[in-house]
Amino acid sequence: MERLVASFFNLDILQQAWPILLEGFWMTVKLTLVVVPLGVAGGLAVALASTVRSRLVRWTVVVYVDFFRAFPPLVLLMFIAFGLPFLKIDLGAFGAVALAFLLNTSSYYGEIFRAGIESVPRGQYEAARSTGLSALQTMGWVVVPQATRNVIPDLISNTLEVVKLTSLASVVALPELLFAARQAQSLTYNATPIIAAGIIYLVCLWPLVRLLSRFEHRQIALH
Repeated sequence: MERLVASFFNLDILQQAWPILLEGFWMTVKLTLVVVPLGVAGGLAVALASTVRSRLVRWTVVVYVDFFRAFPPLVLLMFIAFGLPFLKIDLGAFGAVALAFLLNTSSYYGEIFRAGIESVPRGQYEAARSTGLSALQTMGWVVVPQATRNVIPDLISNTLEVVKLTSLASVVALPELLFAARQAQSLTYNATPIIAAGIIYLVCLWPLVRLLSRFEHRQIALH
């Protein structure tokens, strides 16, 4: 038991590693504040594009969504970070992560928003149009707000996955929380920083998990 505590829950090691972990944590927060809004905005754009009558546009959206949902995000990130510089496009580590996650997460958010839009009764759209609203105004003021409300649990659930996905940024040496924890582990030869990083993720994401549970239980009660 003492060896377990010394190897995984060593408070002295944690005190030494804490400044490194804190820097990594703030990078993770910064990355999340960029990646999640980009993914949501990109996903909404994808969902709206899927409602366009043009068959070419709809098939383009289908290919985009299917490709980026099936393509491994780690491989995508490495291609953008290490492959694009061969084309004289160097986004830097942060830019590469932001672009890779935009492409990956927008496909998932897009499917969620598309399902939400389809859940809004057609009569709502027709009623709004009959009042003189344009198609764009109807979608923005009537359909999308209702669609978003209908899929809030799915949006929260996907956001949880996106936040955890930011740990992949460590493979391109972006100093986020997991990268910082691994650095601290290599300096201390102890697994405590990795365990501490996991606990930080748990503490930060637990409120979202509870919020998701409340929405899920509320929807079950309504049905």
